[in-house]
Amino acid sequence: MASSGNAQTPIEARIADHLDHLRASIDLRDERVTIPGSDVSLLVTRPADTDALLDRAASDPEQNLPYWAELWPSGIALAAAILADPNMVRGKPVLELGSGVGITAAIALAAGADLLATDYAPESLLLTRITALRHCGLEPRTMQLNWRQPSDDLLAGFPDGYPVVLAADVLYERRDIQPLLNLFDRIVAPDGVLWLAEPGRPPASIFLETASRQGWSFASSTWTGPWPDPGDADVVARVHQLRRR
Repeated sequence: MASSGNAQTPIEARIADHLDHLRASIDLRDERVTIPGSDVSLLVTRPADTDALLDRAASDPEQNLPYWAELWPSGIALAAAILADPNMVRGKPVLELGSGVGITAAIALAAGADLLATDYAPESLLLTRITALRHCGLEPRTMQLNWRQPSDDLLAGFPDGYPVVLAADVLYERRDIQPLLNLFDRIVAPDGVLWLAEPGRPPASIFLETASRQGWSFASSTWTGPWPDPGDADVVARVHQLRRR
């Protein structure tokens, strides 16, 4: 029997299921994001009201603010770096720290990464799955993770760390610097590479100086957009490639 013309494909059904779970607790909106330096664009779903998420986070003792809900230039720049050099992730086990709404994850999966995407917010992980399904018909493995108290399961199968670790917009405050360095020492393999993207906040410069003193070398590239938010027009995102000396 021929299927109905309105029948959903398995990918569409999966996306709809994820959206139903999210809409039960938050309002959503769709935006189109173009990756700088390319003609690749992604349809991204994100929370419609970040102020409501901030109100919900006010009582969080960990102060885990809903940074994941924004379209940060750094995450888009990291996706652009992958798109420019897909061999950096192709065929490799890759860990993403802080997946946001899934822009970097979708580009990494399309490039052939064997990706584990992590974030402290379960909503982020569902949005990451949705973005990836729309862009390349694949979902990453996901794990809910507070990087200040990482689960031992994070390194399951990779006791010496991952060959590639991706992290965009994880450095907001000086208190994040040493905990992140300690974590990267654990999760980046001895001969692995950390791709760190940031928009020039002061803690990032301190992080790089500290990392250099602790045995890391790095090379950097800059990205100037265009970014989805006109308010970010002057943002210069930097993508750093860090390796142990």
